[in-house]
Amino acid sequence: MAENPRLTVGIPTYNGRALLEVVLPSLARQQPRDFRVVVVDDASSDDTAAWMRENWPEVELIVHERNRGVTAALNTCLRAAQGEFVALLNNDVELDPGCMARLVAALDEHPEAGVSCAKLIDYHDRSRLDGAGDIWVWGGEAHRRGQGQPDDGRYDSPQRIFSACGAAAVYRREALDAVGLFDERFFANCEDTDWSFRANLAGWTVRYVPDAVAFHMGSATLGSGVSEFALFHNWRNCVWVVAKNYPAVSLLRHLPALALLQMRNLAVSVRDRNLRVWLRAWASALAGMPRTLALRREVQRARVLGAHELEALVGRDR
Repeated sequence: MAENPRLTVGIPTYNGRALLEVVLPSLARQQPRDFRVVVVDDASSDDTAAWMRENWPEVELIVHERNRGVTAALNTCLRAAQGEFVALLNNDVELDPGCMARLVAALDEHPEAGVSCAKLIDYHDRSRLDGAGDIWVWGGEAHRRGQGQPDDGRYDSPQRIFSACGAAAVYRREALDAVGLFDERFFANCEDTDWSFRANLAGWTVRYVPDAVAFHMGSATLGSGVSEFALFHNWRNCVWVVAKNYPAVSLLRHLPALALLQMRNLAVSVRDRNLRVWLRAWASALAGMPRTLALRREVQRARVLGAHELEALVGRDR
């Protein structure tokens, strides 16, 4: 490893010792191996810290005294990082040996880019995509590009996209300094989309790098997307993403789509007997709205991307 590496790799983990047994060896196999690695243990109860000290003493370990959530652990990784670039990895990925180098090379090639993200392949079925970055639809929710589709070349073009999936991405320090860290109120889910939204508005771009490959287990720590935990944070956090980031003209233009999606979520919550979760998510979103609107003023003051240019980015799948 270089004495002063350009790249720091940060991995937040919570009760994921078995997952670290996959991701850490895949980092050790990277070519070249020229980066620092920091693991942030978010108060695990599975002896992660002791296992790390015994088996991976060369990896820097930071332990939270209490569980503060995925977003706070990500920010701890960012604050601990040194150098020009910071990679953030989920603990449930396995990296192709050239993944890190190719993500960094994409940022070198595109100085306007604030973040580059890998092509995610389903860890358990490696013929299928887990995602090719994220899209945002005007109704107010994020989707993984290509998730579940065959890995048949249709997502093999390097390009600008709307949002990086935080499972395997490299951030430019200069962009982090300009855009800020993740919003820790999110706790988990959508914090990566919110950051990419803010970065786009501030004039940075997001690059998808298909030859940088990571195999993603998905939901290995937080559980499935239909758990009460995931539903609550997705429903609440998407409201905050809209309130913080939509320019006023976009809010007015897409108000019907926003209302329609919320009616759909309400209907789904009734159908699946999750109405209590939906109501709790909205109650939390409204309680946090004063802070969200204060952050909105900061985001909109820093905005250089026009509403017309934003229209061309949102909802674009290819």
